[in-house]
Amino acid sequence: MTDSYGLAGDTYDPARTAILLVDPYNDFLSEGGKVWPAVSRVALDVGLLDNLRAVVGTARASGIGVFFVPHRRWREGDYEGWDHPNPTQQRIRQSHTFAYGTWGGEFHPDFQPAGSDVVVKEHWAQSGFANTDLDFRLKQRGVTHVVAVGLLANTCIESTGRFAMELGYHVTLVRDATAAFGPEMMHAAHELNGPAFAHSITTTGELVRALKNGA
Repeated sequence: MTDSYGLAGDTYDPARTAILLVDPYNDFLSEGGKVWPAVSRVALDVGLLDNLRAVVGTARASGIGVFFVPHRRWREGDYEGWDHPNPTQQRIRQSHTFAYGTWGGEFHPDFQPAGSDVVVKEHWAQSGFANTDLDFRLKQRGVTHVVAVGLLANTCIESTGRFAMELGYHVTLVRDATAAFGPEMMHAAHELNGPAFAHSITTTGELVRALKNGA
């Protein structure tokens, strides 16, 4: 497979495009974050932070909506008594990842909501759409094209992208604007699973050029 596919024939009308910035928490993206040690190797290898800055900055400059899609921040009692918590939820319950009211549960300082950015309701599992207002907020703005960036490539990004496709959105994944716990998970997300639901899988550089041309 080539590095990218689908982008050449796609257009990104600023009025109909949204960036979905998934889980940009300190625990994921900052030195000292609880999950940073697990994602740092891939994140540093792909230049994650610089690429996220480029995508978000270009979107804002082009008049494209930025939607923060945050995971549920752990609170006392979360997931207690659940019949079937998934492995991620079990880890959150044990380690209190993204704990509400803590530094780890705050957005990374470079990714703070600004201007007309939208912060949607927190998702409990992996999809940013399930049991949140994301679909409603996108449709209220007439969005048809979504670009999913953030963490993790093979969990929340993949699940959010799949759900978006099922709801009828055009979905773009960005190989180097996400990370995972290992290269094999990145491979699965972009080479094996992504082509089954994404309309475009590209790089930050190519996406930035397309967003600017769309504006």
